[in-house]
Order: sequence, then C-alpha cells, then structure tokens
Amino acid sequence: MTRIIMNGANGHMGQVITQIVAKDDDSEIVAGIDPYTEEKNDYPVFASPAECDVDADVIIDFSNAKAVDGLLEYADKKQIPVVLCTTGLSDVQIEKVNETSKKVAILRSANMSLGINTLFELLGKATKVFADAGFDVEIVEAHHNQKLDAPSGTAIALADAVNEAADGKYTYIYDRHDRRQKRDPKEIGISSIRGGNIVGEHEVIFAGDDEVITFKHQATSKSVFAKGAVEAAKFLKGKPAGLYDMRQVIAAK
Repeated sequence: MTRIIMNGANGHMGQVITQIVAKDDDSEIVAGIDPYTEEKNDYPVFASPAECDVDADVIIDFSNAKAVDGLLEYADKKQIPVVLCTTGLSDVQIEKVNETSKKVAILRSANMSLGINTLFELLGKATKVFADAGFDVEIVEAHHNQKLDAPSGTAIALADAVNEAADGKYTYIYDRHDRRQKRDPKEIGISSIRGGNIVGEHEVIFAGDDEVITFKHQATSKSVFAKGAVEAAKFLKGKPAGLYDMRQVIAAK
C-alpha cells in the first residue's frame, strides 16, 4: 500500500486524484495540504506543509509554483519522495528541484499522461529517420483559456525529445509574426492556441517533400494526468534520492 500526501488536495486535480485513489486497492491518501481546508475529505487537510505531521510514502504535488519551495523544504526535512506535477517553475526553482533531488527522490514531468510519455519515446525513433531526411518539424499545442503559460511545458518537452534525438541541432521558434525571412531547416516552430475548455492537445508535425507525418495526443479529461501521477507515486515509493521522470515509470511496467 502506497501512502500518499496530496499537496493541492482541494484543487481540481487534487480532487480528481482523490477519486481515483479511492478506487485503487494499492494506494491511499493519508493527508492533504491546501490553504483552503473547508472541503470535506476522507483524510485530514492541513493549511501548509509545516502543519502536516502524518507519515507517508510519497507526496503528489498538483498545486502552484508559489507553493513549491516550501514543499521541497518539507520533503527534504521529512525525507518523503515527491511526484512534482506543478508546471511554470522558474529557472531558480528548477535548480532547487535538482539540488533537493540529491537528498530525496523527486519525479518531475511536464506531463503525467502515460500516453504523452510513450509519445516521447516514439518521437525519438521517428526523429532518427526524418531529421536526416530533411523533414521540417513543427509543434502545435492547444489548451483551455485559463492556462497561464505558453507554450505549454509539454510542448517544450516534446521539442526536447526531438532535439535530443537529433543531437541538439535545432533551435526553438515561438513566434514568427515579426520574422520576415525564410524558415531555417534547423528550427522547431512551436505554436500555442488558448480557448474554451480544451484539456490539452499536442501535435508534432514532420513535413517533408510530398509527405507529412503527424503524431498527435489529445487529452479529453484531466483524469489521464491524475492516473499517471498515481502510477508515478507507486513507482517512487522507496526509491533512493535522485531525479526521475515518467519514462522510467513506463519502462518499469
């Protein structure tokens, strides 16, 4: 049984994870952390990490960037591994994540979906074929109108997967409206769409002469991210200090 502390327990994702874990025989949420403590849960909810005194195997974090620093300090002090799902971290915060991972296990991923993380592997193989054949690479991502960051962390991670397989030959272009020049073959264009309640769509396009190959992932519900986070928590339980990602979760299946 994996005992979980849910950071951001009363946010939307925290409640989705609560519902999923309630039906899972191999995990349980033993405590939550959330500034809003009035929501009725089957576990105690504390207003801050410092107030939480419940023993657990793993923390799942779906909160916000402002809450991450305090959570990392708590995880280090209590030696509880963290599945870090919050996006939009600053460079300073990412460095703090890396430093903290030397003392306690942290799994950080731009997207917790098992499908997206399988796509990372497929893109690596596809790039080995298409990059040397002169195919252009474009990425288009779409999300709901409340999303703060653009492009999405997942879109950048997809570009990174392509670039890594191509030995780092690409640069990223986020906006072409003021670029009066022909497309450079060594660039990946990343375009963002924001509207309605789109959960998350990502499309990677390899465009060559006379043919186009497209890889697309569409999330129709946020439960795909919640399911991935719970699987990640089970994987991270008992792991030694280090920085982990969802590809290792998939490989362990």
